[in-house]
Amino acid sequence: MYIIIGASSFIGVYTARYFIDKGEDLIVTGRNNKFCQYYKQFPNVKYINLDLNNPNDFDQLPTEGVEGLALISAMLPASEDADLDENENADKYIKVNTLGTINVLEYCRRNKIKRVISTVSYGDISESLGCGHAITEEEPRNFKFSGDHAAYVISKNAAADIMEYYNQQHDMKNAWFRLPPVYGVGPHGSLKVNGKLVKSGLQIFIDKASEGEPIEVFGDGKLYRDVVYVKDVAKAFYRAFKSERTYGLYNISSGVKITLLEQAQVCAEVFATDSEHKSLVQTRPEIANKGISYQLSIEKANKDFDYYPEFAEFKAMMIDWKDELYEGSMTKLFSDREA
Repeated sequence: MYIIIGASSFIGVYTARYFIDKGEDLIVTGRNNKFCQYYKQFPNVKYINLDLNNPNDFDQLPTEGVEGLALISAMLPASEDADLDENENADKYIKVNTLGTINVLEYCRRNKIKRVISTVSYGDISESLGCGHAITEEEPRNFKFSGDHAAYVISKNAAADIMEYYNQQHDMKNAWFRLPPVYGVGPHGSLKVNGKLVKSGLQIFIDKASEGEPIEVFGDGKLYRDVVYVKDVAKAFYRAFKSERTYGLYNISSGVKITLLEQAQVCAEVFATDSEHKSLVQTRPEIANKGISYQLSIEKANKDFDYYPEFAEFKAMMIDWKDELYEGSMTKLFSDREA
């Protein structure tokens, strides 16, 4: 049996579905009644409402027979309403992401569960992005102490350090995944930036391609990224639990560079309604693009738990995304969810 905390989140739902498809028994938790109804369709899944910051809630969880726990629940800047020019929200990140992790680890320690796998942000190396080479797990932390992601990154770094403390102090085998932007059908077509809702760049590409409208790429289009598809993240959780070698920090990405121009061109091709309404893609070199190129090395995950992303090719990622949109179940699940 496995426990997934945060199974009402974007990554959590896909991870739970991957484990379900593999025939695993699951305890899944969330704070959203919509997902309680969703998980009732699976006979090998039990849903529990759980608050990470309430230690008593962990009494609902089993005390034996648990092989591992995936901690996916977190407070994220993308869903935070606070405008940092007016309100400070550092305490929320520490309470949920750091102290919540301690509550999870204490539950596991008391019940002899040896492995928790969680996530951290690639923002922990934000000042190393643009270095021109694939960044490994050996790269020292180097992040910004300002901006709407700073407190989040600090809280997740502290959580990872606490997980390593439990590894060394209590003989656990905890691991944490460093994630770049995670793509897939979910509730994040628009994101909060310093409290203001902004449509993501990829969603703009998809929307314009679906309407056959011209797509503009700011800058010369050569800026590249290394992103990951949500189904590959789910696969990584499963494989990591199944390997005795899993330990510590792992980059979980596609491991492949994709330029913004290539992203736009693929979206124009995949999401076109027909060949006569394919979007024209053009660069706008006169408009500065403030993004930074980066790539992550996934060799450690390859070696330790045979992580090879199925959707490393961006076109394959977008084709599956389109299929998920047309199938509609995930879109409906996230759009109808209750507060």
